[in-house]
Amino acid sequence: MRDTDVEFRSNALKGKSVLLAITGGIAAVESVRLARELRRHQAELTVVMSKEATKVITPLAVSWASGVKVMEGWSSDMTQLNCHDVVLIAPATRNTISKHIHGIMDSELMMALSAARGRGDKMCFIPSMHQDLFDDPVTNDLILSLEAQGALIITSDMEEGKIKQPDPVSIVATVCHLANSSTSSKTIAITLGANRAPIDDVRAIQNASSGRTGWLIAEYLHRMGHNVICIAGKTSAHPSFELPIIHRDGTPDGMLEICKKAQVEYLPDVWIHAAAVLDYYTEPEIGKKASGSENWNINLKPGPKHIEELSYLLNEMNQLINNDGSVNPIRIGFKLESGVSPELLVERARFQLEKYQIDAVVANLMEEMNDPNSVRARIITPNDGVELIPTDLALCESIARIISAK
Repeated sequence: MRDTDVEFRSNALKGKSVLLAITGGIAAVESVRLARELRRHQAELTVVMSKEATKVITPLAVSWASGVKVMEGWSSDMTQLNCHDVVLIAPATRNTISKHIHGIMDSELMMALSAARGRGDKMCFIPSMHQDLFDDPVTNDLILSLEAQGALIITSDMEEGKIKQPDPVSIVATVCHLANSSTSSKTIAITLGANRAPIDDVRAIQNASSGRTGWLIAEYLHRMGHNVICIAGKTSAHPSFELPIIHRDGTPDGMLEICKKAQVEYLPDVWIHAAAVLDYYTEPEIGKKASGSENWNINLKPGPKHIEELSYLLNEMNQLINNDGSVNPIRIGFKLESGVSPELLVERARFQLEKYQIDAVVANLMEEMNDPNSVRARIITPNDGVELIPTDLALCESIARIISAK
């Protein structure tokens, strides 16, 4: 790998043209990290810098990060007028926002923004300035004007008396979502993480699941323009950026109730059941069982299967609907086994597929998941389909294909 290369994290911006406009705030120093993060998702970059921005960070550094020659002055080919899928202004100074709103074109950067607005390109502004400037009512008026024109505004919380630029991963995740959002985007509910149930006031039993796979899938689908609703249990892994909608309940019954409410409230087009639901638990003892040498015999009873309970709810909802349509979301289950053969894993996954009449099952062997040189997962679909999945990214891409094919 060359010094200028990046490792691809997704194909969310593959084939997408992104104009990165860098203006003269001190946050321009973040342009190197931002440009490289855009490239990690395969954006086709065009970069333009204002004269003031070149005083904060050199065009050479930005060119190294972006992999393209930086526009920093007028040129005869007027490439800044080209069409782009997304125009990202980061940082967006108060001066730049003001000039854009009032149609001032005193540089090639301002001309590029005006042309993008005229074409109706998707635009994303990242304001960065002192808190007192941000609190100026005129700034608020300017931002409201941007929003009225259809632009997306991303800000962070105040820190050290300043509205600072959010981290590059969060910005680029939003740019990916913006670039890919369309009328074909779906509402997707995904359960993830482990369940935990008490056995007395201080002790509990819990599944072994970090939530990592669920977060990866949720992030990927968000970047691909879908509207993702996360229903998270106990997790030791964390998302790399703040997803828009996260509901949390680590108990099996609590998570099930959230799933039922989400079905009614959001009417998801897709359900992905990636959570490690606690299949067996018990009524907890009152208080704390005293410590001692005696045995503690716990009688675990099977709890409700979330995927089955959701099937019942969908059937009930369909019975209430007239001839106007039906509630029939795409449904993807997960199956984890340990100490069995791949053939038996597939057999049990196929049983789940047929029993609950779902569209696919992601089947995992614990031993393979912990081996980087082994199969990452298997996806079982109707008609005897079994797809071997080599990596996390391939898993996300396969799930996205199942979703888009319906």
